[in-house]
Amino acid sequence: MTKIRKAVLPVAGLGTRVLPATKAIPKEMMPVVDRPALQYVVDEARDAGIEHFVFVTGRNKGAIEDYFDRAYELENTLRDKKKLEILDKLTAELPMAGSTSFVRQQSPMGLGHAIWCARDVIGDEPFAILLPDVLVKCPRRSCLAQMVDAYDKVGGNIIAVDEVPMERVSSYGVIAPKTAGDTGQLVEMKGMVEKPPQAEAPSNLKITGRYILQPRIMELLKDQAAGAGGEIQLTDAMARLMGEQSFHAFKYNGQDYDCGSKYGYFEAVMAYAVDHPEIADQARALVKAKGAEL
Repeated sequence: MTKIRKAVLPVAGLGTRVLPATKAIPKEMMPVVDRPALQYVVDEARDAGIEHFVFVTGRNKGAIEDYFDRAYELENTLRDKKKLEILDKLTAELPMAGSTSFVRQQSPMGLGHAIWCARDVIGDEPFAILLPDVLVKCPRRSCLAQMVDAYDKVGGNIIAVDEVPMERVSSYGVIAPKTAGDTGQLVEMKGMVEKPPQAEAPSNLKITGRYILQPRIMELLKDQAAGAGGEIQLTDAMARLMGEQSFHAFKYNGQDYDCGSKYGYFEAVMAYAVDHPEIADQARALVKAKGAEL
C-alpha cells in the first residue's frame, strides 16, 4: 500500500466569517495563543508522517509563504540578544528545504477546484487534505495520524467524522453509512448529505475537514461541473469516486474547532490556552474567574 507522503492545505479563502480581522491578515495566520492556526495544522500533518506540504494560495496570502521561510533579520537579532531558546523554537518549526510547494488558485472557484490546482505536485499517489479552518485537538496521536493508521488497515478513501447530537445535524455535512446503525470506529460509506433536515439525516456523523483520497479524485475534479454556490465542490467529486472505490468514515479521538467562525475561533483559543505549557495555570484561573462573574 502506497504511503501517505503529501498533504494539500487549501489556504486561498477570504475568511469572510471573521472579518474585519481578515481584511489584512490571512485567516490561517490568525494567532491561537502564540502561533498561527495554520501551524497547528502543519504540526498535525507532521505527526502523521507527511513529508511534503502543498499550500493552495490566493491573492494577498504572501504572509503564509513568508511564515514558512527563514527570517534572517529576526534570527540574527535573537542570536545577538542571546534569546537562543526562542530562536531554537522558531527554527525547529521551519519545514525542511524543498518540503513545501505553493500553487495559486487564481479564481475562487470552490474547494474542489483548489484541490485540483495541486494535481501536478500530488502526481499519481494517495494524499491527505487538511482544511486549515479546522483545528483538531487530540489527547495523543493527531487526527491525521489516527486516519493514516486506519488507512494502513483498509486502504481506499477515508473521511474524518465525529458524532453530533441529532438536533444539530442540519448544520453540517454528514455521511450515510452503508449499514444502518454501524457503530464501529471505521464505518463503510455509501454517500454524503449536506445539512439534511433532522428527520432525513442518514446519521449523526459530521464531516470534520480531514480526508485521505486516492489520486483518481484529480481526474474527476478536472471535469467536475459546478455545484452549490456555482463552485466546483469536492464533495460532488467524492460522491462520483464513491461509485468506483471504497470510502470509510473514521471516528477520530479528539475535538475539532471551527476557526473560520468567531465563536469557533474563541473556543479554540481557550482550549489551547488552558493546556499551553507556559500559561496553562493562569489561563485556567482566568476562565474560572470569568465564569464565576457571568
